[in-house]
Amino acid sequence: MEWMAILLFISIILILLLGYPVAFSLAGISLIFSFIGIASGSFEQAFLTGLPNRIYGIMTNTTLLAVPLFIFMGITLEKSHIAEDLLDSLSNLFWRFKGSLGIAVTMIGMLLAASTGIVGATVVTMGLLALPTMLNKGYSAEISTGTICAAGTLGQIIPPSIVLVMLGDVISSSYQYAQLTQGNFAPRTVSVGDLFAGALLPGICLVVLYLLYISVVGIFKPNMVPHKPQQKPTNQNIKKMLTSLFAPLFLIFSVLGSILLGFATPTEAAGIGASGALIISSMKGTLTYFKLTEVMQSTVKISSMIFFILIGASIFSLVFRGFGGDEIIREFLLNLPGDKFFAILVVMAAIFLLGFVLDFIEITFVVVPIIAPILLMMDIDPIWLGIMIAINLQTSFLTPPFGFALFYLRGVAPESIKTQQIYRGVMPFVAIQILMLIILSIFPALVTWLPNYIYN
Repeated sequence: MEWMAILLFISIILILLLGYPVAFSLAGISLIFSFIGIASGSFEQAFLTGLPNRIYGIMTNTTLLAVPLFIFMGITLEKSHIAEDLLDSLSNLFWRFKGSLGIAVTMIGMLLAASTGIVGATVVTMGLLALPTMLNKGYSAEISTGTICAAGTLGQIIPPSIVLVMLGDVISSSYQYAQLTQGNFAPRTVSVGDLFAGALLPGICLVVLYLLYISVVGIFKPNMVPHKPQQKPTNQNIKKMLTSLFAPLFLIFSVLGSILLGFATPTEAAGIGASGALIISSMKGTLTYFKLTEVMQSTVKISSMIFFILIGASIFSLVFRGFGGDEIIREFLLNLPGDKFFAILVVMAAIFLLGFVLDFIEITFVVVPIIAPILLMMDIDPIWLGIMIAINLQTSFLTPPFGFALFYLRGVAPESIKTQQIYRGVMPFVAIQILMLIILSIFPALVTWLPNYIYN
């Protein structure tokens, strides 16, 4: 049975690398292995009777309703061209600082991350909008591409992140399973709101570290980040800046504030965000019938993909456990030399490497449900574990040569920019990401303090 579980996992990875549709590959290969197991007597047919309940549970999961609503909000804001106004406004705001344009791009990435939560959309938008401007201002190709890629991936960690919504649901189920396995029949729960609160301080710290790096480069390598003194912004420019900042900031505070203050669940807050995005687009005059149709079609396509993958991953998880795969991984992690720190290190390294070849959705729904219960049985804080996984995935998104953010930017960057320049540009930001993971390992309170304070 154990060899069947290992062979199933390897087969899934190989099939995904060949480019076959993820959802159907997960479900199809898992069912084929289960039929082989039933025929050979190594798999209990009773496991498959749990499939209808699992699928029904996914369909009726109110937390996951936040996913299509946040996707709708993000795509609506992307179509409203809100980033263009923000770039002009923030460049004027930081006119005194060296690297003002790089600082503005990072801040816009943070605002778009908090507004959309969609990494690909943010990287492509900033690549089309900010990259030509940065190059024309004399910024080096390395610092320009590195800043855009790093700022674009902030959507992985800064709430309301779709990654955190999905991770929250998986971590919550894993935490309850771990407690029930240990004999606690009144298990504590972890919500998406907990992960949002836990991600807030690490996300802000990451932005600060990015800004410090750009400022240091501006001081010590002015040829890479040229600074041309600009005129002090006029009252008219300040008014325009405040106007362009008001709408996204109000939306962000409405969504996050309603969750963190306990006024709304993540799903209800997602509804607020979707409605707010429609209002902002209407006020800007960018919401036409055809654009609304595009937004709705894109939302349906992305949401359908996510939920199909979730159903396929649920089938895979059930069959994998039926073959005893979870016991293999549990024994492996428990028998590692050292304490739980080494087990976490091995798991993080595996997730980091898998992030090169698998999308975050696949890792969240396929890998995390297998390893999370085992780690949580080692008395590891579930909120801390979720944030560490999210930042780890964000790091793998940036790391050459397979980082997804690099592919997104390469697709919209001019041919004059070489792929090697993009790789060199992101490496300092990868180092910052790894530094952040080390800081959170040493000071886990950066993650756990705010959720404990808010939710007592």
